[in-house]
Amino acid sequence: MTSTIRHPVLLRLLLACALLLCAFSAQATECIVPAKPGGGMDGACKMMRKVLPAKDGAPEIKISYLPGGIGAVAWSSVVSQRRGGPDTLVTFSGGSLLNLAQGKYGKAAVSDVRWLAGVGTDYGMIAVRSDAPYKNLRELVDAMGNDPGKITIGVSGTVGSQDWLKVAMIARRADIDPKNFRFVALEGGGDSFTALQANHVQVISGDASEAAAYIKEGKFRILAVLSEERLPGVLSGVATAREQGFDVVWPIIRGFYMSSHASDADYQRWVGIFDRAMATEEFKRQRAASGLYPFAMTGPQLTEYVRKVVEQYRKQSQELGLVR
Repeated sequence: MTSTIRHPVLLRLLLACALLLCAFSAQATECIVPAKPGGGMDGACKMMRKVLPAKDGAPEIKISYLPGGIGAVAWSSVVSQRRGGPDTLVTFSGGSLLNLAQGKYGKAAVSDVRWLAGVGTDYGMIAVRSDAPYKNLRELVDAMGNDPGKITIGVSGTVGSQDWLKVAMIARRADIDPKNFRFVALEGGGDSFTALQANHVQVISGDASEAAAYIKEGKFRILAVLSEERLPGVLSGVATAREQGFDVVWPIIRGFYMSSHASDADYQRWVGIFDRAMATEEFKRQRAASGLYPFAMTGPQLTEYVRKVVEQYRKQSQELGLVR
């Protein structure tokens, strides 16, 4: 049997309770991934969802995906206050800092957001399908040099992105002009591995943490990691680019920022949450399981680090003729 509530006071009370319940349900922390699911930035949000303890003042984390412009859409949304409150975090990578340095976020500055925490370091990698004829990086580079237009390379972003730069730097070590290569712009690591599996591209330039997540499927072959030494874990058998005659190293920080409109109290609260979380053994286990390597920095120290890296990237991009 159904009935209709006719008493106006009771109706207003029920509506108020419903709004209050919605407010409580909205208290979860939003972790914005500025890319499609499946990439390294997605992995960073998922890692911290497992680590951040609700009892320490960190609400339950829900993950939202806001792809577009390799981070530009998420950046603009937070800076303009369309998204982003005291419990909204946005994950970033070294590629985000490179795009910021190259002006791909428009008239953006390091000071437009609050840099919260760096939670690990990743490294670049080059991958092909497991049925590809290339067994190592040298064979791939030789094939690309012999017929640059035959092999399509998938990268996150366009010319000048960090994935593009990884390939360009390797090509230059072999005296090959990367401008002759065929690049396809994709939106994040998950998109890249999907395109590679479907053979829409024959090579991808991406990140080691992404490769670690996909290599177990047996569908891909990692030809090189761009680290100083071989990486531990599932990629321990993969040779570095240096070992194969290409002196290219590309470290990638992973971390989080929040809106500059967040109060000092909320910012300091989150800095404390990350400091305590990253001091735990569980965080170290989850970081290793995510394919990341030690790097822990928060607050003003991270802000200064980001400022220096962005300036370094800007100078490198100017030297390569990518920005004025």
